[in-house]
Amino acid sequence: MLLEKLCEYANRLDLPPEMYIKTPIRWLIDLDREGNLLGFVATEGKGGKRERGKEFLAPHVARSSGVRAKLLADTGEYVLGIAREKSKPARIEQCHRAFVDLVKTCAESTHEPSVNAVCHFLERLNVQALPLPEAFDPSLNLTFRVEDTMPIDLPSVRSFWATTASDYEEDAAGQPSTLMQCLICGEMRPPVKRLPFKIKRIPGGQTSGMAIISANVPAFESYGLEASLIAPTCAACGERFSKAANELIENDRTHITMGPLVYLCWTREDHRFSFASLLSAPEPEEVKALLNAASSGKEAATDIDETPFYATAFSASGGRVAVRDWLDTTVGEAKRHLARYFALQRIVERNGTEGRPLRLYDLAAATVRDLNQELPPNVPRALLHVALKGGPLPTWLLFQAVKRNRSEQRITRPRAALIKMVLLSQQDHVTLEETMEKLDSMNRDPAYLCGRLFALLEAVQRAAIPGSNTTITDRFFGTASSAPASVFGRLLRGAQAHLNKLRKEKPGTYEALQRRLEDVQVGLATFPRTLTLEKQGLFSLGYYHQRAADRAAAIAYRQAHEDKAMDLTPSEAD
Repeated sequence: MLLEKLCEYANRLDLPPEMYIKTPIRWLIDLDREGNLLGFVATEGKGGKRERGKEFLAPHVARSSGVRAKLLADTGEYVLGIAREKSKPARIEQCHRAFVDLVKTCAESTHEPSVNAVCHFLERLNVQALPLPEAFDPSLNLTFRVEDTMPIDLPSVRSFWATTASDYEEDAAGQPSTLMQCLICGEMRPPVKRLPFKIKRIPGGQTSGMAIISANVPAFESYGLEASLIAPTCAACGERFSKAANELIENDRTHITMGPLVYLCWTREDHRFSFASLLSAPEPEEVKALLNAASSGKEAATDIDETPFYATAFSASGGRVAVRDWLDTTVGEAKRHLARYFALQRIVERNGTEGRPLRLYDLAAATVRDLNQELPPNVPRALLHVALKGGPLPTWLLFQAVKRNRSEQRITRPRAALIKMVLLSQQDHVTLEETMEKLDSMNRDPAYLCGRLFALLEAVQRAAIPGSNTTITDRFFGTASSAPASVFGRLLRGAQAHLNKLRKEKPGTYEALQRRLEDVQVGLATFPRTLTLEKQGLFSLGYYHQRAADRAAAIAYRQAHEDKAMDLTPSEAD
């Protein structure tokens, strides 16, 4: 199903010609119509420590340790027979001979004057007399230009290569061609033993790319079929789904890279809505429109849009691509789940203002110390599952978030949002409005109240000892959030000295904090001895909400006094 949908996507793309691929080419060998050398022309690519040249659409063939030439565009070892420092001369001679023979066959088949010119150049080639460019590197690619004509661009050459490369793949297997039913198109065709195109840019994977169909040890083989024959595909289909996957990975609107995974998202028909963009870089106005449409039942976010939508997750597994997830749904259904995903994560900023939508990256990073080194693939997979398929987030995500809170002795906004998402996603019949976005003074759950109380006690300490580098959070957060009864009595007794100081020195601050403390404590007849994992999550939310509300109140107070001062006349101000 996955490969079939990738092939469908390939039909919409402006893909390179068959058996062609974007290839960096460092030098053009300029020839006249007789095949005489006019010179070497360097091309400029992306730069960097090692300039590889400009990218051209050039013939491609899968190559491992064997000798397999690419038509008219290859490395200096194949094109000119110039060896690298550690290359074996006998093998380089084989490579060059294979390249020359392939060009001759092409010239005989196409009768193209420019290809004949290349043949004449190769027949008269004297490497010792060549005016090679300075710092010539035989590991880089070269191709030919004959009086402004690039032979690799000619339609007849491309047609020749499409046919020849397919035969080349079959001959390289060392077996006579057999017909098998292609699992994608269903036609009886010669299968490719090894896919000619590999999928690149998968985190942790080989830079040269990896195959999505491959069996390299007997445990993965069936009925004597090895390599890509375990899932037989014809050359055309194998090329199309590989190129489609690479195109999705290259486009920022159709992929998300997260830790060891890359997620691909696409639709069967062209669609202006980009799920990948909204998840990786959500814009507040876009998210707000999605939420408004979902709550009002508008077509933009409900399941009325029946356009097929697909998503998959790839990771590296040795030299192969591992498919970690697959989704086949509609745009409307995926939008509905996406609206719920953003509604679940809504939470105020640390200063109490309306929070911006969080990136998938932020939520995943909240569970680990180092996203690039420690993130397990099941974390982003669980988040993507909820964003696109719906359902609850797993409890182990709550455990990861709570553990990070205790380890860091603090609660970040992404982690508070993730905790809230887990708790609410596991409840039935939760509406989009019931998102615990900010301080809930009506919530009398002891765990939530303990979190609020802890934040207030910290505020008392900060007000009494401005500039202190250590607070009760640094010393007691872990214990207070898991076993409140064992520590809150001590914390309350310690706060009395701070409150007495505030009553004398900052009576306004004292009254505000005392009032908030009383409001919270009236709901706590006793402190819980222990808190379950769910209750520890509620403690964290209570703490975060209270601190955000306190900051918002402080900002409003300062703003009110600044406005009042600006309204005073000069004499009143004196």
